[in-house]
Amino acid sequence: MPISKDNTQFHAAYRDIKQKILSGFFSGDARLRELEISKLIGMGRTPVREALKRLEDERLLTHEPRRGLVITKIDRQGVTELYAMREVLEGAAAEFAARHATDAEIDNMQFILEQSALPESDPVRMNLQFHEAIYGAAHNQHLIRTLQSITDTTFLLGRSTLQSPQRAEKAVAEHRQILEAIRKRDPEAANMAAKQHIRQAFLERLKILRDVG
Repeated sequence: MPISKDNTQFHAAYRDIKQKILSGFFSGDARLRELEISKLIGMGRTPVREALKRLEDERLLTHEPRRGLVITKIDRQGVTELYAMREVLEGAAAEFAARHATDAEIDNMQFILEQSALPESDPVRMNLQFHEAIYGAAHNQHLIRTLQSITDTTFLLGRSTLQSPQRAEKAVAEHRQILEAIRKRDPEAANMAAKQHIRQAFLERLKILRDVG
């Protein structure tokens, strides 16, 4: 059955608006009005309305009284809850990868780490690639979908913890520990290494929040 034009437009609007939200295109206090967004992305109001509803359902947008739809703001408690969930899920992903990763998937993780060590590499992009490689190697679609949602929410926090050169260097070392456990097919060690990695990221996030505060 062919995909309807309306459905295609909805997905296009959804992807475009979501990318703009996650990339920081909108200011933190921006109001996302249906008509203005339609003009911005050059699409009709119906697919835009449906896309905004989906993004609200995913909690990337929040409806505030007398303001309408705004980018979701995450307070300190929300940050703590977010990283607590990431710790559990990232640990599970690494554990599953240690059980199910193919040799080719492990080689891909190694390649990403080698690229991460290059002076011109982008720490944020390489970090995302490494984690996505683990998610894929976990071979669990339910886990992947949940982790993707968590990753999207993390983008709402703004500045990456990896913008600190010291943290970026430590993160690569932590990635090596995760990969070593996966390569050894040691699920418990992989789980523990991944959880420790997220704990360190959380500590850096708290430091950023203190500096902003």
